[in-house]
Amino acid sequence: MRNAVIHSTGIYVPEKIVKNDFFDKILNENVSTWLEEHVQIFERRWCSENESTSDLAIAAAKNAMAKGGVNPEDIDLLIIATDTPEYISPSTSSKVQFKLNLKNAGTFDINTACAGFVTAVDTAVKFIRADENYNTVMVIGAYAMSKYLNMLDKKTVNLFADGAGCMILKSSENSGNGYLASKLITKGEYYDYMGIYAGGTKHPINENVIAEKTNLLTIAKKFPPELNPKIWSGMAEDLSKMSGVSLNDVALFLFTQININSIWDTMEILKQPKEKTQTSMHYYGYTGSACIPLALEDAINNKKLKKGDVFFMIGSGGGLSFAGAAFKY
Repeated sequence: MRNAVIHSTGIYVPEKIVKNDFFDKILNENVSTWLEEHVQIFERRWCSENESTSDLAIAAAKNAMAKGGVNPEDIDLLIIATDTPEYISPSTSSKVQFKLNLKNAGTFDINTACAGFVTAVDTAVKFIRADENYNTVMVIGAYAMSKYLNMLDKKTVNLFADGAGCMILKSSENSGNGYLASKLITKGEYYDYMGIYAGGTKHPINENVIAEKTNLLTIAKKFPPELNPKIWSGMAEDLSKMSGVSLNDVALFLFTQININSIWDTMEILKQPKEKTQTSMHYYGYTGSACIPLALEDAINNKKLKKGDVFFMIGSGGGLSFAGAAFKY
């Protein structure tokens, strides 16, 4: 049976390192202690003034292509997941396709906020399984939220960061590896809790928007703290049933890296040891649609994932959107 398998992965983070004491200075209070004790973020990467989302995506793609021995002309489809696009229009993927010379690739962007990478992987799988014209699909999660931060908003400025992760999927016949199951969930009642609420058709950019900074990232309401652990654990149980793989036989669980306590709570609900997950917010900060591929790369480098292992990716983001996928590596 035709299936999608993971061929190669790659990442990129900007060179600029921002440590916690930077925020102590600009906010004129000690936020380092809280960040390090409760969130376990010690530093993060931010784009330089001249870097943008497409630059991050291109670098991550080149990394994945080099590791997998993939040529530009091999790519049949490029999907970019981002909610910090290069432009409102055209798509970020159009520019990236041109810059990488992916001359045979169709392209489109996906925006399900921080659930975008897993949503895009799921979409790529569907193309490969349904259409023999798609044999090599590139998925990139790219995030440059530093460009949308209010430097005086302590609820956001010290958490969010920049980076990109790429996964190249290929078609395979009866390999035994690859895609196992997936699921998408949306809780639309939370659409107005967190986001960038100006710059679109509802609130076009004008002087008032700029003055009120509503064109920047805003956390408007507080999410129930139990929300992510409840839905993440439920998705993991659903993926287990759909894939026929017991939770105890899953080698690695990867979650959105927004809150380390939500990850620990989820693993406790699932009765799984903390060692079976990977966290990367400590040195990358929170990188939205890039955080799961960044954590995946860390897990591979740390030998937490080997060929033949089953792993789950479960992402969540503003909207609220949730996406889960199970793979045999």
